[in-house]
Amino acid sequence: MPKAVGLLLNTLEKALARVQSADSFRLRQRVSKFSSTLSELSRDTLVTSERMHAFEQLQAELRKSESKCELRAQLIPETQSYPPQLPVSAKAGEIAELIRSNQVVVVAGDTGSGKTTQLPKICLEAGLGRRGMIGHTQPRRLAALSVATRIAEELGESAGRGVGSQVRFDDRTGPNTFLKLMTDGILLAEIQADRFLSKYEVIIIDEAHERSLNIDFLLGFLRDLIRKRTDLKLIITSATIDVEKFSSHFGNAPVVSVEGRTFPVEVRYKPLADPGEGARSEDAQTEAITTAVREILQHDRSNNQSSGDILVFLPSEREIRDTATSLRKAKLGDIDVLPLYGRLQHAEQARIFSTHQTRRVVLATNVAETSITVPGINYVVDTGTARISRYSLQSKVQRLPIEAISQASANQRKGRCGRVADGICIRLYSEQDFESRPLYTDPEIQRTNLAAVILRMLHLKLGDVEDFPFIEMPESKAINEGHKLLLELNAITASKNLTSIGRQMAVLPIDPRYSRMLLEAHKLGCLREVLIIVSGLSIQDPRESNSENRQVANERQAEYKHPDSDFMSLVTLWDTYEKLRQDSPQAALRKYCKKQFLSFMRMREWREVHRQLLLASQGLGFRVSNDDSDYASVHKSLIAGSLNQVARKSDDRSFVGTRNKKFSLFGASVLARSNTKWIMTGEQIETSQVFATQAAKIQPEWVEEVAMHLVKRESFDPHWSGKRQEVMAYEKVHLFGLTLVERALVRYAPVDSVAARAIFIRHGLVGQQVSSELGFVRHNLSLLERLEKLEDKLRRPDILASESQQIDFFERIIPSEVNSLRTLKSWLASIDDRKGVCLQLSEKDLLADNGDGFSFADFPDAAAIQSNTLKIDYVFEPGKELDGATIDVPKALLAQLTAADIDWAVPGIIREKCVALIKGLPKAQRKNFIPVNAFVDQLVPYLMGGSVDLLDSLSDAIYELRRIRIERIQFEAIELRAHLKIKVRVVDNNGAQLGIDSSLRVLQERFCKDEVSGAKTPATKQDIGHPIETSGLVVMPEKALPQSLEVGEGNIRLIRFPSLVDAGSSVSVCLFADEHQAVLAHSRGVVKLVMLNSQQQRNMLRKQFDRFVKQNALKLPVGSADFAEQCIEACYVEALGSVKTVR
Repeated sequence: MPKAVGLLLNTLEKALARVQSADSFRLRQRVSKFSSTLSELSRDTLVTSERMHAFEQLQAELRKSESKCELRAQLIPETQSYPPQLPVSAKAGEIAELIRSNQVVVVAGDTGSGKTTQLPKICLEAGLGRRGMIGHTQPRRLAALSVATRIAEELGESAGRGVGSQVRFDDRTGPNTFLKLMTDGILLAEIQADRFLSKYEVIIIDEAHERSLNIDFLLGFLRDLIRKRTDLKLIITSATIDVEKFSSHFGNAPVVSVEGRTFPVEVRYKPLADPGEGARSEDAQTEAITTAVREILQHDRSNNQSSGDILVFLPSEREIRDTATSLRKAKLGDIDVLPLYGRLQHAEQARIFSTHQTRRVVLATNVAETSITVPGINYVVDTGTARISRYSLQSKVQRLPIEAISQASANQRKGRCGRVADGICIRLYSEQDFESRPLYTDPEIQRTNLAAVILRMLHLKLGDVEDFPFIEMPESKAINEGHKLLLELNAITASKNLTSIGRQMAVLPIDPRYSRMLLEAHKLGCLREVLIIVSGLSIQDPRESNSENRQVANERQAEYKHPDSDFMSLVTLWDTYEKLRQDSPQAALRKYCKKQFLSFMRMREWREVHRQLLLASQGLGFRVSNDDSDYASVHKSLIAGSLNQVARKSDDRSFVGTRNKKFSLFGASVLARSNTKWIMTGEQIETSQVFATQAAKIQPEWVEEVAMHLVKRESFDPHWSGKRQEVMAYEKVHLFGLTLVERALVRYAPVDSVAARAIFIRHGLVGQQVSSELGFVRHNLSLLERLEKLEDKLRRPDILASESQQIDFFERIIPSEVNSLRTLKSWLASIDDRKGVCLQLSEKDLLADNGDGFSFADFPDAAAIQSNTLKIDYVFEPGKELDGATIDVPKALLAQLTAADIDWAVPGIIREKCVALIKGLPKAQRKNFIPVNAFVDQLVPYLMGGSVDLLDSLSDAIYELRRIRIERIQFEAIELRAHLKIKVRVVDNNGAQLGIDSSLRVLQERFCKDEVSGAKTPATKQDIGHPIETSGLVVMPEKALPQSLEVGEGNIRLIRFPSLVDAGSSVSVCLFADEHQAVLAHSRGVVKLVMLNSQQQRNMLRKQFDRFVKQNALKLPVGSADFAEQCIEACYVEALGSVKTVR
């Protein structure tokens, strides 16, 4: 039936107070919306049936949520009982009232006060835990599980129902859970899905004094959250250490103190003695511990006390081993020496908690300070030191230096011996030392890299880390380091915004470096191996060994080792174990682990971490292939998360990494004794020096590929590459100061396109180094070569346009994007000029003054001499012998050349040569021709040229103009500069040089002396091959012989002179290179023919001369046997006279 508006609204408001906190916000929004639809009506107005139906639907949802609260309430005991022996029990009522009346309460209590187990029960008594869960955080997983079990027992139920727990990858809660124990990391993870933590009605942050990174982050987040969720209760528990900070952080929240169950503890200060010169401080410490244990044993004997166990705090495993050895050798009686540290095998740790009869001396690191409560301790020996994890902003390494502990830690250690009886705490340092120490240990947030916190805050959109309400703000340097690491991982931009990679990394429940590895592995298709490696790196190493069994353990575990990578060794171990696990019962697995020195519990944890990471990866859409991946891909993925952990081997056995970090490899690494040049490492830890625990062989190119966003590139020596037809440069690549590539050849255009274009134009186009496949290149090269020759000819190196002028030509035409042959061809194609006609240079473009005053004909490339075209080369090398013009003359042509042929071959030097000759005359003669240059200008037209050489022509011209005779010999005595003397280069048929000189006569004497002297028989028919040549003539030829003729020898036209030649009994027609020799030979040949054709006359003359010889035999000289024949020939010569024409 219809009801009044006011009644409906009152009903809804009351119901909201009873719904689950998880539903509160959503249902309050629904109620508010429904109320707004009734806002125009008065509270007494009856609602319509339609609105009544909406009310009933909303009321049903409220009742459904309320019923869940009632169901949860049924599981909660109506009354709570508190163990009377616990100090907190006496203050249960006071604490409950504070919780009811305050949103935040700080509970300070010593160890053993019972606050951890009883506070959740006090919350239940205060009426909490019905509308939402009581969330109770613990710093460690073991504590979360054990506390859940303990509280469940006290409430009379089994764990996992009303009292649940959740630790990493292990959720034991249900829909009706009212109390949830969990690690602080679990609560942080839940913030991602539920920013208001709406499932919780109360949150208890336990052990807040430890100030871990997670605790500080939660306290900052919760300070903002409680302002938005006024129904949320927050309880902070702490040891009695600096509780005022927690109170003030939450607006001066009330603090209730609970004293612990303690007995008096006597503190004795026994500072170490000076070890003396040459002694080790470790030896002094070991001796002091032995003395302290002996003192405690003596104390018990003197006071007839029952024996209590002794807890000795030491900084590291090595000191524990050394001290254990010393105590066993000291023969202190019936005592059992037990080690206790984080890496200890599970079975060894379990011995600490087992019942025993023998007095124990437990040697522990600071794990026994808060993490593990060692039972039965009456005495503590405190060395006052511990390994404290600190991130070095300078070296970028998580260091583990041994430091003096704070006063708070020292008191925590002291408190371990006053829990069961009066105790004694022996401090191996002075009271003055204790008083001078800092009160508290620095919170973790001030000792670690903040990358994970920053990534999480960015993902949750909690604002800048600088503005986050931390109890103690981290140093700005530490915040910057966190940002730097995320930048390295490519998770954020320079403006500190998440990248797509960063958003995916934030979803994966793992360290940012490891999540980056997984993302890269997905990209490279090697997710199977990297999941195994990352999950293995996320847990404590399952391979166990100690000083006593290390050699055997190493031998057993050798089968897992990969020769090049400790990380791939993990994959081998995983594959081996997984194959056995699938085929063997658990008992067999345990036996195998024991035999192989593997921790069975850690192997299980490894599998669970792997499973959760696999599910998270699949949630991002990643797929895992069952195929093996290649080594390079796996390690590229690992490098992606470890860019500051790559290194190069130095001269010694150490390595140099990024930012010049030096470190060594642990001896257990497979690369510890190798000569591998490049490695990547796992975590680097600084103790006495920096060590890398794991390493793998890599190539520097992999680092460059993965770190593209970080590497710095230095380009140098840009140059034009004829092979690649583009501008190249050498590149040096380095990452954080570590040089990855010393000298890589790279394209320069992407580095500096403007400079690349300039080099392309200067060297490629102007320098003619670009490929000649384009037509304009061949054209320009040909034109340039011709004009460069003109420079040599004119002896003017300034006629060509400067390089900058040529560059300007191409700069004006070529667009800015053209910087290589490829881009040039592309541009030419775009303007439909594939041959590059627009880039053809002209003489006007290449001549400095457009060629005015130049005459190419005065300096020909070849001279036409005696029907032959002879090549002329020009060299501009002042001071050198070959400076000037040189004519190439085939050896066969040399003999027929004259000085005139050479003198007039290069008209361009005639004037300058004449000036030099006249200026070389003695002053008495030279003064007749002053000014010389002007006189020569008048003289030049009178030079005859042609068959008269220059010196004779010059002498005649001077006489013609001035009537002054300058003899040739005077000009010959003048020494001219080399370029004014035309050189003759004698070459063979292949163009090879045989000789060169500026004197034609010298060359002819050298190469043609036989022909000049006439000693050589004229060229035979086989030599020249001309049809006029013949032999065996006894009668005069029918046709007259020509005075000269041209003979072809290859491409050479030779001038030869035909002649009749006396061959003894006949006459031959031969060709002579020398005209004078031809004339002489011809005269004798004609005489021979006449003699052969006048036998009667010859016989008559022979008789007369024979008679004369007999009559005057005594008068004739000795050796005149052929005197008669000589006389006969002389008669013929006299009778015929001189033969002037060759006939």
